[in-house]
Amino acid sequence: MDKSVMNFLRKRLSLLSAAIMAFALAVSAVPAAAQEIAPEHLALARQYIDLTDKGQVYETLLLSTAVTTMRTIIQQNPDLGSQTDAAITKTLDFYRDKKGDLLDQFARIYALTFPPEELQIIVDFYKSEVGQKLATANNTINERIQTLVGVFENNLGREFFAKVRAELKAAGFDV
Repeated sequence: MDKSVMNFLRKRLSLLSAAIMAFALAVSAVPAAAQEIAPEHLALARQYIDLTDKGQVYETLLLSTAVTTMRTIIQQNPDLGSQTDAAITKTLDFYRDKKGDLLDQFARIYALTFPPEELQIIVDFYKSEVGQKLATANNTINERIQTLVGVFENNLGREFFAKVRAELKAAGFDV
């Protein structure tokens, strides 16, 4: 698989992991009685998720997991290529119908974060032409931002280290 595709999939997996972690934290931080959310409230949050899932997070995660599984098994058992492919296809079929479960959990996070009135405003925006354009562009924008942040972090790390080293040298320490 192409390196850029694998990087994209890793980034998607990181975003999904962060969302799942945020959900776990949100659920554990709110008392059980306060976690009751009206069905209409959850429906609004789920509508937002459906309107903005342009990157198809669940499908991307499944594909990434399938590729990783295939590589692991084939590296250890190179003669099981077609059998592994068939098993992965069957397993993917099993998980395809589970997308709603994860997206419902995402919706719960949004419902815990935004009251229904605000969610309605958000949903109305994402139903608009500009909102759909933003939702579609967000994947590309996020990839570009992640690339930019990676370059910035790399440069910052080198510059920061050099400045600290210069400060220490000015103070008489050779590092």
